Parts: sequence; C-alpha cells; structure tokens
Amino acid sequence: MELYFLRHGAAGKPSEWQGDDRLRPLTEKGTAQVRSVARALVAAGLGVDAVVTSPLVRARQTADIAARELGLGDAVREDERLAGGLDRRVLAGLLADLGLPRRVLLVGHEPDFSSTIGQLTGGSVICRKGGIARVDVADPASLDGQLVWLAPPRLLGGHHGG
Repeated sequence: MELYFLRHGAAGKPSEWQGDDRLRPLTEKGTAQVRSVARALVAAGLGVDAVVTSPLVRARQTADIAARELGLGDAVREDERLAGGLDRRVLAGLLADLGLPRRVLLVGHEPDFSSTIGQLTGGSVICRKGGIARVDVADPASLDGQLVWLAPPRLLGGHHGG
C-alpha cells in the first residue's frame, strides 16, 4: 500500500483570520503552490486510487486541486479523522473503512502528519505546507512503513511554504 501524505498549502496566518479557523482558506500563493506540486506529481507518473481529506476548508481546497490535476475530478472524500488527532491507530481505521486502497492520497495538517509518519516509519520528519511524503506499507494490518520520499513544495515547483 502506498500512502501519500499531502499537507494543505499556505493558508495565511491564523492570527490574521477572523472567524472559525476551520473555514480559513488557501491564499493565492497556497493555491498556486498546490497546483504546482500536483502537476509535478502528474509529471512523475503518480496515480492514486482514493483522495481523502480533512473537511477544513484549506485542506479540502488542496485535495480538490490535487484531484483535478490527477484526473480524479470530484472523487474526494472528506473524513473528520484527518482534521485533528490522526495517529497510527486512527489511520488504520480510516484505511479499513476505505477498503484498503492500494494507493491513497491523504490531505491534512500538522503536527498530525509528521507524527503519524514517524509512528509508521520510526523516523522523524517535518511536513511543510504544500509538501508531500510517500510511505509504503507492506502489511496494512501492522502499518509498519518505509519512508520512500519526502518532498517540500519548492522541490516540486511550488513555493516555500514554511
């Protein structure tokens, strides 16, 4: 199983957003960043069977952009488990509910993504805004994984996302 962890693109500073943080959208920079990253993934031949996102607006926008660029149209599923509190155990349930797809793109947030990748691989990573990591899992029951690559957005044509 190939797990792709895509952190949402730049969404501006929470301190400058007025209103419910769940509604904070991508900035223009964030939209362009995600589009560039998604196009680089397409150019690299990445294909996925499912796209699952946090329902927070900035993550949903990121997932929609990625799905369009990957040719999946509106096949994005929202899952509240990606909004906060994701860990190895929660991820196992989410993947089981999806029917254990062979390749899945997960769109969400920090610090959950970095800590979950660490739990799967035994390593330490930091997922930048608009960055993506691939973790391969041989046995979905154990979720013992190997970090295949971690790419910050600037490596994939997006701008630095902090």
